[in-house]
Amino acid sequence: MAYATEFATELNSIVTPGRQAMSSGPLSDAEIAQFDSDGYLFLPGLFDAEEMEILLRYAKGDDALAAGAYGRKDATGTETKLALWNHPGDDLYGMFSRSRRIVDRCEQLLRGEVYHWHSKMMLKEPRVGGAWEWHQDYGYWYNNGCLYPLLVSCLISVDRATRQNGCLQVLKGSHHLGRVNHATTGDQTGAEMDRVDQAIKRHELVYVESQPGDAIIFHCNLLHRSDQNRSPDPRWSLICCYNAARNDPYVESRHPRYTPLKKVPDSAVKAWAADHMRDIKA
Repeated sequence: MAYATEFATELNSIVTPGRQAMSSGPLSDAEIAQFDSDGYLFLPGLFDAEEMEILLRYAKGDDALAAGAYGRKDATGTETKLALWNHPGDDLYGMFSRSRRIVDRCEQLLRGEVYHWHSKMMLKEPRVGGAWEWHQDYGYWYNNGCLYPLLVSCLISVDRATRQNGCLQVLKGSHHLGRVNHATTGDQTGAEMDRVDQAIKRHELVYVESQPGDAIIFHCNLLHRSDQNRSPDPRWSLICCYNAARNDPYVESRHPRYTPLKKVPDSAVKAWAADHMRDIKA
């Protein structure tokens, strides 16, 4: 197909910025300590410009992703969309969620083997993308039979994320609060606001502005949210979530029980693209 040839030509012309993608090398003791203290760890340039261009082109042209996306209304009734899947395959999304660059780091932070809990593409479109209310992921994963808060999420910025287009916000160190009760807010499950209001008084609010390829790994009890996107720019992000193998849910739920995760090397994304150019629309 013509678009495959055009994409290959354009892909070869991409100039990667000065910073290179991170390797799958281990986190330092200082980085692990920072995560333990703050509840999150920001990883600039975890994936490089070429890898993110591959993902962006593929996702924007993925009819199955668009068809499977569903909406969640915020407290004002404004809708934001996401597409979610449980098992990482051999497709491009799987090359990200199975990447040693992510998985090895998550295993360091959780001190042991992890498996893929689920992944989702968050689709916050220009001027219409709704907010995500204050919540903890463990606020509802607790109900999926995970006895311990031994889960993390890795959010990868697909588009540039700014305050204007609704970047992630976190309350630094708020994972030390433990699990907060949650209730329905719009179509979402949000944390009790009286407790959140008190947490805001005691914990620094951080706006996680980022470039494509930047990532943040955060603890499942970290309070986080995002504003509506009232800008002309989209904010898509890929979030890969992991559970500790030793935290295998004690009941069946909408997310999987322990399933061994087959990691892929740092070269996997570009290797996949080279083999599947016809799957990537210009």
